Amino acid sequence: MGVRKDLKRARRRSGLADRVPMELVREDGAVREARASPLVTPPTTGSTADIPFTNAAEAPSSVVIRRKAGSRWHSVTAADFARDVTAAAKGLVAAGLEPGGRVALMARTRYEWCVLDFAVWAAGGQTVPVYATSSAEQLAWILSDSGARFAVVETPENARTAQTAAAGLDVPPRVWQIEGGSGPALSGGALAELAELGREVPDEEITKRRTALTPDTTATLCYTSGTTGRPKGCVLTHANLLAEAANTIELLHPVFTEVTGRRASTLLFLPLAHILGRTIQIACLRARIEIGHCPSIRPDELRPELKSFGPTFIVGVPYLFEKIHDTGRATAEKMGRGSSFERADRIAVRYGERRLQDLLGTGPGPGIGLTLAWGLYDRLVYRRIRKELGGRLSYAISGGSPLDRRLSLFFYAAGVVIYEGYGLTETTAAATLTPPLDPRPGTVGRPVPGTAVRIAGDGEVLIQGGIVFGSYWNNPSATEEALDGGWFATGDLGELDQDGYLTIVGRKKDLLITSGGKNVSPAPLEDRLRSRPPVAQCMVVGEGRRCVAALITLEPEAVAHWLDVHKRSPETPFAALRTDPELLADVQRAVDYANEAVSRAESIRAFRLVEGEFTEENGMLTPSLKVRRAAVAAAYADEIEALYAG
Repeated sequence: MGVRKDLKRARRRSGLADRVPMELVREDGAVREARASPLVTPPTTGSTADIPFTNAAEAPSSVVIRRKAGSRWHSVTAADFARDVTAAAKGLVAAGLEPGGRVALMARTRYEWCVLDFAVWAAGGQTVPVYATSSAEQLAWILSDSGARFAVVETPENARTAQTAAAGLDVPPRVWQIEGGSGPALSGGALAELAELGREVPDEEITKRRTALTPDTTATLCYTSGTTGRPKGCVLTHANLLAEAANTIELLHPVFTEVTGRRASTLLFLPLAHILGRTIQIACLRARIEIGHCPSIRPDELRPELKSFGPTFIVGVPYLFEKIHDTGRATAEKMGRGSSFERADRIAVRYGERRLQDLLGTGPGPGIGLTLAWGLYDRLVYRRIRKELGGRLSYAISGGSPLDRRLSLFFYAAGVVIYEGYGLTETTAAATLTPPLDPRPGTVGRPVPGTAVRIAGDGEVLIQGGIVFGSYWNNPSATEEALDGGWFATGDLGELDQDGYLTIVGRKKDLLITSGGKNVSPAPLEDRLRSRPPVAQCMVVGEGRRCVAALITLEPEAVAHWLDVHKRSPETPFAALRTDPELLADVQRAVDYANEAVSRAESIRAFRLVEGEFTEENGMLTPSLKVRRAAVAAAYADEIEALYAG
């Protein structure tokens, strides 16, 4: 209960509340535009590359990173980190990297990724991040389009992918490997190999290259993980990265510190090839917030790392919070206490709602009966949830897709405040973020400081500000289409409420039109469906059809748990599962929950359980876990026809 009380106290402090002046533009009674003033003046000199060296000069012994070695976390000071960055940068210079040259970086989230990103900048270059799961074809396109002449990969498997990708290029890139050296005499991996290569390069060369960078210098080419077509390279400058990092940290960090009374720390587990994970890393290093790295977002692999690291906040996607909640439910059911968890869930949502009303001054807080019930389930359930998240967690930021409002309230009651944000690669991650003292579950917040959001006549979300990219690499026609009149057209549909909070309705290109002429956005239905077990992934269909329907895949762990609880054989074939009345009834409850968010004409009238999963490996999900709708429709064409056969 402490975080909620301290939030209320912090809200009364004039120095923390209402720090971001907001200008709202109304047209015909509706808010069409929201503009947030910047909290940090845009820099006129310097670059993101300066961060490690500024930290080393101002606070050399400050711990900025904890690095996992074996079972222990070891401290990396600002001076240590700057030294590693310098050594890698000198190796890149010795290898022939010229100012403005590009280096592809293909690895999971780990310390070496962080070092190499800043080393490329310190050497005057530009980083081209690549998802570690990318295929040879995808990597070949990125290498060819970006013109990267150097690449660092993580594993032998990545090295083989790079070798295949480079086979068709006129000028194959030079490749280093993080896990184990690529040369016969070296066993320390890419960082050791680069340090050895650059021993004769003077420190002054790195200083000269780094100080030649300006805010307007290109920092990175980030390729979108689009659901259709070839990825496009977003050209992001150091000014873009600094605008995002500086304003979000200034918005959140003072409040988090005031409320928790602790030094902030976070465990990074989102892919650093994704702009959200990367900008969080930059922001934390700039603010000297202690970070650690975990290469996996799989809950069973992430949970022990959260427990051992003990972060005070994390940045994740709804999938993570859904799975933590589902694990709590599954554990209770295995103990024969499933109904107790359901009561705890209902109590948490009611308690969270009342606490939120009390915080915002919109209603009374929880009464004595609800408070006593919360206290009982805090001992039985909620503290277990906090323990799953490391025991010290007070805050989380969720992005990538909308978080179910009930889930947000559940975690709020459990003592973890989840803030939502919205953004794209083209907006250098978050374009909107929940104000830290004014949470409003169900929305993705207000524009980040220095940013404006506008709703176009057709409902499309437009964004303007220092975080917005300048162009797509080698693609002037796409640039012209996306940047119209100084506004970036996101392709998302949204609404602004009377206080400037944004709600995302769905993707413009995903809009379905039934044969009856009803426009249906599948995203709200799909997001709510995925939040309920045993649903894994799903896709709403109905374009040109008489009604809306859905393809639904099942979460393997949830199915195994369901079979155990219902005393069924673990070897039950899928053909029997998809017709099992009890399982279908559970899925129908998830469908009913999804339908609560829409009108009857937009609701899912039929569903079909389909075998297999939508994954990145089979081409049905992007690396950021978005459904590739055309690929799914092609793979399950017969199942879609069966939905409408009756």
